Amino acid sequence: MRVPIQVLVLPYRWKGEEPEYLVLKVKDGGYWQFVAGGGEDEETPLEAALRECREETSLEGDLFQLDSLATIPKTHFLSADTWDKEIYVIPEYAFALEVLDGRVQLSREHTESRWVSFQEGSRCLRWDSNRNALWELEQRLTSED
Repeated sequence: MRVPIQVLVLPYRWKGEEPEYLVLKVKDGGYWQFVAGGGEDEETPLEAALRECREETSLEGDLFQLDSLATIPKTHFLSADTWDKEIYVIPEYAFALEVLDGRVQLSREHTESRWVSFQEGSRCLRWDSNRNALWELEQRLTSED
């Protein structure tokens, strides 16, 4: 059963010294986003993120949680009528996944995928939460600290 959490996963890989990010084109809507989906049953956000990444792209690996958080109005979800009436927004937890093998097998939810630079990703992504998480991950990967 769908529970009131959302996860966002940013697959990335290195192309020389620069990171690239995998974006997916959503079949129902035609827009670009990262791997996204909801928690099921008793899953933790991390478990949901791993499952969604496998289901949507066939990619696996070690995830790490980003600091980026967002909330989404419950009206965006078909399962919302099964949730407590006091729930109005649900949290979206963001994770990053370093990809060593970039072979992607898309689920039926998406029509295409592509690896993009930070700049291209910033331009093509539809949702602010995706752009914010992308900015954070870019900073983490390229800062000289």
